[in-house]
Amino acid sequence: MTPPPISEHRYSRRVQFYETDLAGMVHFSWYLRYMEEAEHALWREAGLSIVPADHDLGFPRVSATVDFHAPLRFEDLFEVWIRVEAITKRTFKYASTITRGETRIATGSITAVCVRKHPLQAIDIPEGIARRFAVFAPA
Repeated sequence: MTPPPISEHRYSRRVQFYETDLAGMVHFSWYLRYMEEAEHALWREAGLSIVPADHDLGFPRVSATVDFHAPLRFEDLFEVWIRVEAITKRTFKYASTITRGETRIATGSITAVCVRKHPLQAIDIPEGIARRFAVFAPA
């Protein structure tokens, strides 16, 4: 039996020392990495890999945004809540919220387009991948 499509995932992680700057806070560039790690965890939860071994597919980013609300520091435990905000014929758009406990740390979005790698060209998301995801609908 095929599991139902998923639309969200919560990914927990701890800040590593090398992710911080001289002020002791996480460097701004890491927040997109955290969102991307959560995206990959979402795909694994759907039973897939964003880099399928048997396909000549890729999902490069065509848009990414982050708004910062509070800092993260070394050894902080935090969570990235990622949601599928939209699926089109060729793109996935994700929204993410990074929190430490009840504190909102950052919010952002990533849009990825499905491509064939050789030659590099945008293509439709394969049906077997698209049906594993659903757009998040708030309760």
